[in-house]
Amino acid sequence: MMPTRPCRVEIRTGALEDNYRFLAGLAAPHAELLAIVKADAYGHSLALCAPAVVRAGAKWLGVTSVEEGIAARELCQDARVDPRIGSHIDTRILAIAGVFPGQAAAAIQHRLTPVAWETWQLDELHAAAKAAGVAEPLAVHLEIDTGMSRQGVAPEQLPQALSRFGPASRLKLEGVMTHLFAADEADGETTRAQLTRLDKTLGRISAAGLFAEWLNVGNSAALLAGEAKTIAELAARHGMKAMLRPGLALYGLAPEFDPALDPAFDPALDPALNQDNPGPPVSALQAAARAALKPVLAWKASVVGVRAVPAGATVGYNGTFVATEPMKLALAPVGYGDGLDRKLGNRFSLLVRGQRAPLVGRISMDQSVLDVTEIDGVEAGDEIVILGEQGAEAITAFDHARASETIPWEVFTRIASRVSRIAV
Repeated sequence: MMPTRPCRVEIRTGALEDNYRFLAGLAAPHAELLAIVKADAYGHSLALCAPAVVRAGAKWLGVTSVEEGIAARELCQDARVDPRIGSHIDTRILAIAGVFPGQAAAAIQHRLTPVAWETWQLDELHAAAKAAGVAEPLAVHLEIDTGMSRQGVAPEQLPQALSRFGPASRLKLEGVMTHLFAADEADGETTRAQLTRLDKTLGRISAAGLFAEWLNVGNSAALLAGEAKTIAELAARHGMKAMLRPGLALYGLAPEFDPALDPAFDPALDPALNQDNPGPPVSALQAAARAALKPVLAWKASVVGVRAVPAGATVGYNGTFVATEPMKLALAPVGYGDGLDRKLGNRFSLLVRGQRAPLVGRISMDQSVLDVTEIDGVEAGDEIVILGEQGAEAITAFDHARASETIPWEVFTRIASRVSRIAV
């Protein structure tokens, strides 16, 4: 096989499995977990990550779309076997962004569980389930808008949505879900307000004679803020079971909490943990998560060549960097076409031989240039770490995000598909 361009992403599936088990332990005994593998597992590779979390014990996977759900179903068919009966365990797959027109039949065929909030979605699912002649009503999770104004049933639309689950319906209200849009705000006021609105809505659902099994609420930040017990208590008041949806933490990053709000947001906040901490305040639970969670993704390349340039030499497009002294430059086969943000030129460093090598000049589509003047012995073939660890140094998705004024989720998901994902 022909060698490929030396730019790759390494995925530690063992770390992903360990992260899932750790997070499941935090949620227990209060809540089940739905492992988020949408957007190609946050850019980590659905093909590698979906089977890994199922092997770790995940009973539920969360994807964006019916298309992702079909792919996940095919990938996970043989991922886990029940030793008691010797057969494969059928993983539940939740399509969080719902069905789009014409997709309901495929969702049923591939045993996906759709989220819905529009009446036309419910009508199409009902018609498809009836046409398919399914033996049991199709399980649906109904999304409620508790203040995010993005997707979900608004309070005034609830009666119309609930009417689709009547006795003659081919749909079953299996779950109710919402998005906590400010779970990383330290004072928790917005989350409490959302849960109060959700509580009232659940009361209206019960009053309509409908009862769902699952209350599907909360992301990584909610879990690490200790909200599993609160959500479980809310679920229990309505005869339901709680489910949380970790995403970022699953891939080894503990979300940061907004320090501008109440610094005493958590009764477990320990001043000793924060004495030398330059970032946002952390609770004992968050500190434990940061210690236990393991990064799953490392992004690496190899030095293509090294050249010496004199003082006054310009580097890259439009000459945004000019050498003030003789320099040694290394060519890296990674650019914005691979997902390395163009804003990082002249303001960020990568790792070479365990040291930070500044990016100089503008980042090109396929290449970038590193200043290795102060790093001895750099030569073609040397490993470059774009995201990950090398020696005692590390570059995280948070580092990338701060330098490019974005968030870690985008850092991961913008790594282009042309960068191969390799299990290690």
